[in-house]
Amino acid sequence: MLIRLAGLMVVCAASFANAQQPIVIKFSHVVAVDTPKGKAAERFKQLAEERTHGRVKVEVYPNSTLYKDKEEMEALQLGAVQMLAPSLAKFGPLGVREFEVFDLPYIFPDRAVLDRVTEGPIGAQLFQKLESKGIKGLAYWDNGFKVMSANRPLHKPEDFRGLKMRIQSSKVLDAQFRALGANPQVLAFSEVYQALQTGVVDGTENPPSNLYTQKMNEVQKFVTVSNHGYLGYAVIVNKKFWDDLPPDIRTTLEGCMKDATRYANAIAQQENEDALAKVKATGKTDVYYLTDAEKQQWRQALLPVQKEMEGRIGKDLIDAINKESASMGYK
Repeated sequence: MLIRLAGLMVVCAASFANAQQPIVIKFSHVVAVDTPKGKAAERFKQLAEERTHGRVKVEVYPNSTLYKDKEEMEALQLGAVQMLAPSLAKFGPLGVREFEVFDLPYIFPDRAVLDRVTEGPIGAQLFQKLESKGIKGLAYWDNGFKVMSANRPLHKPEDFRGLKMRIQSSKVLDAQFRALGANPQVLAFSEVYQALQTGVVDGTENPPSNLYTQKMNEVQKFVTVSNHGYLGYAVIVNKKFWDDLPPDIRTTLEGCMKDATRYANAIAQQENEDALAKVKATGKTDVYYLTDAEKQQWRQALLPVQKEMEGRIGKDLIDAINKESASMGYK
């Protein structure tokens, strides 16, 4: 009887210990800790662990230390990692091509139009399309508008002719560079610095914060502030994992994500301005701002990509975003 009672106590103690184990969220991403996305991931970790009083533990794996670009989405779907913040272009290869609308050149004339899209019905409808893939969309994180870089000046569309330009896997970005006469090359983000250094590719596009934190400016002599395209992220989770969370934990984490998102989007612009200033300060890279006339030339060269991609992305979606722009005074 005593043996049986002792055994029961051991089982109860073990069950209690297991019940106290924190819920672990592995959060993998491919950029440096000191980028807007890297800082926002750390902010989410801090808020989640504080507000759940240790019931949730967030393990952040930056800089492709856990998974690279091509691996992370499959890892999420398999449940090997619970949370990601991939760039929006990553959903095209997954079969949700509508997200490639964010890659279209000059579709967002400014951040106000972008916010109207991501925070409104269009953004919500796009997230809904991920659910059949076992993915739940939680938030859109800003990283800012992109600059071009290369080892020769890029002032006019014809300056791109013959250049090998690195892109992430995106049919839209492929079409963008082909429209400029360049040769797009798909490369994982973690491989870009070495590819630029060795001449595997000649140039690339990035928000300034990514360019600087990955030290790409060390191997690029010229940067053009073109603001031609946008790079943002979607914070996503494994849907089954999220749905299985205790309701109170899920509600708390939703609040943490809202606050981390406000933080991420607030710092992105400043981080990019600071990064450009640091690139200039090195004296090794020429930073050039397009004139209004030059920007119009770029727009004329790149706007046909929107028409070209209607069959892939959806004419209605492209029109809906352009309608948002028009409602805010843009033609």
